[in-house]
Amino acid sequence: MLLEDPGTSPKPAPSESHGMNPVLRNVLLGVAAVYVIASLYLMFDMRSRLELTEARVTAQETAQKETSDALKSTRANLKDSIQALGTKVGMTSDELAKKTEQLSKAQAQAAAKLTQEQQEQGQKLSQVTGEVSSVKTELGGAKTDIATTKTDLAETKKKLDSTIGDLNVQSGLIAHTRDDLEFLKHKGDRNIYEFTLSKNHRQPVSTVSLELKKADRKKGKFTLNVISDDRTIEKKDRTLFEPMQFYTGRDKMLYEVVVMSVDKDAISGYLSAPKNAPQPLSK
Repeated sequence: MLLEDPGTSPKPAPSESHGMNPVLRNVLLGVAAVYVIASLYLMFDMRSRLELTEARVTAQETAQKETSDALKSTRANLKDSIQALGTKVGMTSDELAKKTEQLSKAQAQAAAKLTQEQQEQGQKLSQVTGEVSSVKTELGGAKTDIATTKTDLAETKKKLDSTIGDLNVQSGLIAHTRDDLEFLKHKGDRNIYEFTLSKNHRQPVSTVSLELKKADRKKGKFTLNVISDDRTIEKKDRTLFEPMQFYTGRDKMLYEVVVMSVDKDAISGYLSAPKNAPQPLSK
């Protein structure tokens, strides 16, 4: 049997489907939180890698400078030693020049070897610099992912907003736009039936019937009759997006009617029924 509005009947117990919205919200928020934590951990790991790589680059540059300074000092000491040796052993100018040439060749070979080593170090340094750039890019990407996740989380919380219906029972999600309505259809936890009613015309919707008695486009108000279980409930002077709730069927399942637009002598909206509610007979 159909239960009337709270003013004329005992307050009904909430249906089992009411608890699904908080569960979905907690699941989505939990997934988003895990993703944020993982992203923060990735940022910390990348920052550590960047600091280690920069330390390696600094150490290599210091080693190259020390080697270059040591070579210059060696050249100066070698020149002084050669001159002192020539004076001490009584070498002739030609002999000293020949010895100096040999030492110069050895010095040139050492310088060439040092140049080659510096080039190799430069290549390694370029590779390390590339790795640093890659780490910085990954770090920037992680920051972007975290910002995107925060935005998605805010949008999810906004979509999970719900309200209280006219029976003082927590309502499910309420569609305000065509996109919202498509979201509810694909969400799949309730059956959605769209309708457009003309004034004083009784129209079957799902397993019940609806009849528009009055429509005020200027004020955005209307009066609607719900006919189910051979009973009629009047929803008088209701407004747009207001969940109009009623129980019907042998198991007293909670149905909701939401009107999304009011025209002159016509309204449009949708009826939300539990997923396990009886299906309308096929035409």
